[in-house]
Amino acid sequence: MQNKKVKIESCRSNVVSWPGWRLDFSDGCLVMGVLNVTPDSFSDGGEFFDSDKAVEHGLKMAADGAAIIDVGGESTRPGSDPVSADEQIRRVVPVIEALCEKTDVPVSIDTYKFEVARAALEAGAGMINDITALSDERMGELAAERQVPIVLMHMQGTPATMQIEPEYDDVVGEVLEFLLGRAKRAGKFGISKDMIFIDPGIGFGKTSKHNLSLLRNIDKFVAAGYRVLVGTSRKRFIGKITGKEKSAERIFGTAATVALCAAAGVSVVRVHDVAEMVDVVKVANKLIPDFPDEVVQRK
Repeated sequence: MQNKKVKIESCRSNVVSWPGWRLDFSDGCLVMGVLNVTPDSFSDGGEFFDSDKAVEHGLKMAADGAAIIDVGGESTRPGSDPVSADEQIRRVVPVIEALCEKTDVPVSIDTYKFEVARAALEAGAGMINDITALSDERMGELAAERQVPIVLMHMQGTPATMQIEPEYDDVVGEVLEFLLGRAKRAGKFGISKDMIFIDPGIGFGKTSKHNLSLLRNIDKFVAAGYRVLVGTSRKRFIGKITGKEKSAERIFGTAATVALCAAAGVSVVRVHDVAEMVDVVKVANKLIPDFPDEVVQRK
């Protein structure tokens, strides 16, 4: 297997800044901390459903080195049911307001509902994480109007159906083609290229084999020219490999995927265990060859 240096058609500067916020990628990959304000998330099972506990945990993640705190009010675990926009707003807005008062770390809203995203931005959030990649075009208009970054994720089906026999002819090619199409759509709304993040959606309508194929080829996503965000944290495919049934026991398996992503040039990893994964990316970032505007792609 030979290594080949491949030129990226890159929009990327080391610093992404927008009104009130900035992200500095000078040292490489950054960590996004997961903050689920839900009673039924697959990993933390309602541990932070109480607003005060959620804020406390968010502040701890910031202190541990998270560059972004991603707040969500609806579980998107396999088989989950939708939560109304009003209920999501009730859950997340007080947490976002409190975090924005107490930390300088940007807060992201994890939602595909326009009304929730709008309320979150009004409460102080500075980023949108949309698992449906602009299925509601109003999300694109909102991100452009507010000049905030947006994460566009690939998902086959819905959270309720996505793990019912997902199929692809070419999972890497199909997922990448979808994401590039949605990124171009975001650009047409007036969202600048450096504010668009693409996410292959590990575990969202993919089998373990699909997830591994995407991770083995994550450099192809990096080489596509947009910033890449990847969320593997504690996911089921890691449990299948390691034999760890409890999600909280999958930290070392998660670390392996985080190191691979950081070394491949992924911009952000989305994780539950912030302090540990910050250490992982600090080391992995130092392993990236110093080739300006280039990545090493496996051939």
